[in-house]
Amino acid sequence: MSLSAAPLFLGGHPALDFLNTAFAPDGLEIEVIGDGHALLDWLVGAQLLARVQADALLARSGAKALDVTAAKVRKLREQARAWLEHWRVAPDRTYRTEIAMLNEVIAKGIWRHHLFSGVKGPQVVEQLEIEDAEALLPLLAWQIAALVTQEQAWLVKECAGPGCTLWFLDRTKAHRRRFCSATACGNRAKVAAFRERQRQ
Repeated sequence: MSLSAAPLFLGGHPALDFLNTAFAPDGLEIEVIGDGHALLDWLVGAQLLARVQADALLARSGAKALDVTAAKVRKLREQARAWLEHWRVAPDRTYRTEIAMLNEVIAKGIWRHHLFSGVKGPQVVEQLEIEDAEALLPLLAWQIAALVTQEQAWLVKECAGPGCTLWFLDRTKAHRRRFCSATACGNRAKVAAFRERQRQ
């Protein structure tokens, strides 16, 4: 049985924050996306969906449809986790099966190109139409695709804190980040090291 908890946005990338919606501190399983309402709240917190979009989607689709989508999202998350665990240590493999799975999910979305005026002049962006609950799956699959195509695999790390299972993208200048949070796992590690020195 998993417990629910507030979402953590420590991953440095939406795809890793997505993986971190299920974590197990010291073996205690925590599930952030327990139902459709929780899924919408997480998407808003991750800035992947505006609150007005989430409210409109809930009104159109209904709670039951969103609960079904939340279950599919949890399955997608675990499939992505299994892939990324391999990808971050062996990024040069082909991963045909995993890429085909992700492409299948992305293809279910309705993608539209929009022209807008940006800082550097007119730009074209591709946006996903969020018309129903099922559109949330390609929205998340696209974030996973962005991670594996735009980031370096060796910078995707798991927290070194004892009992912590959170992932993060190391964007520090020296790439020596070891903990999901300096104030949480990092501070606990410092305290443990200090106590060990005191005992010695």
